[in-house]
Amino acid sequence: KKRKVGRYSLYTRTKLGYIFHKRQMRKARERYPAGHSRTQPTIINDIKIIPVPILSDNYSYVVIDTASNMAVVVDPADPQPVQACLEEEGVALQAVLCTHKHWDHSGGNRALKRRYRSCRVYGNVMDNIPGLTHPLSDKDTIDFGTRLRFRAFYTPGHTVGHVIYLLDGRAIGGPSSLFSGDLVFLSGCGRMFEGNASTMLSSLDTVGSLNDDTLLWPGHEYAEDNLLFAAEVEPCNVVRKQKLLWVLQQRSQRLCTCPSTLAEEKQYNPFLRSHSQDLHRALGLQQKQDEDWTSYKEGHL
Repeated sequence: KKRKVGRYSLYTRTKLGYIFHKRQMRKARERYPAGHSRTQPTIINDIKIIPVPILSDNYSYVVIDTASNMAVVVDPADPQPVQACLEEEGVALQAVLCTHKHWDHSGGNRALKRRYRSCRVYGNVMDNIPGLTHPLSDKDTIDFGTRLRFRAFYTPGHTVGHVIYLLDGRAIGGPSSLFSGDLVFLSGCGRMFEGNASTMLSSLDTVGSLNDDTLLWPGHEYAEDNLLFAAEVEPCNVVRKQKLLWVLQQRSQRLCTCPSTLAEEKQYNPFLRSHSQDLHRALGLQQKQDEDWTSYKEGHL
């Protein structure tokens, strides 16, 4: 355990960690010159969301307000494919929205800020975000262009300062979009590097409270492995079986599996089903008389 903690500290708190990240970038560019997955933009009225495959399984997201010809990018770990996307779309980068400090989400912040001088970098100050210019608190709102309105939610657990970003669908006349970093993936959740289970469950409850039609844009392409794990947890879940068949078909063609919706996730993602009686029965759990399973909020956030 001490060895794992030491490795994690080297990765997150030293220059050696950044050198390791640069090595991973070089290897991924050589192995996946066109990216690890094939993606398509999602267009909601005047807003375009483009998943950008980076490293071996990460996604950055370029969000474009076509009316004002400007963009924000979420978690630009590798600045090269992000900049290529911005140039291909012919848009100016206004801001970086960073979910957390890990290099596979924040490694391109400073390079993009140098390239686009007026670019702002948002994130939580507790996470020591590279290039941070605009610290955020829980439920802060940020406006860009003519119709982009994001709300930041403080969701610790994976890291001490992890933040997720909700693009408000009401402003664009469509569903909201959640950029979840390493908090929630399709049928999964992130590792608890800097939080305990109670903190993580509280952060997951934040996601569970959002509208069901919200689109989920996670930080990694983990769908296949996560659904296989969900099969071990809840083997009789029919929706999970159907989703896995679809994901296997997508991945056989190296196609992106994003986005799903929160309505879908609540049907098969075990980490968003902690209140589900079906999941309790599948796991053989029994509720004691003095236990309240309806909420994990403990007032510590």
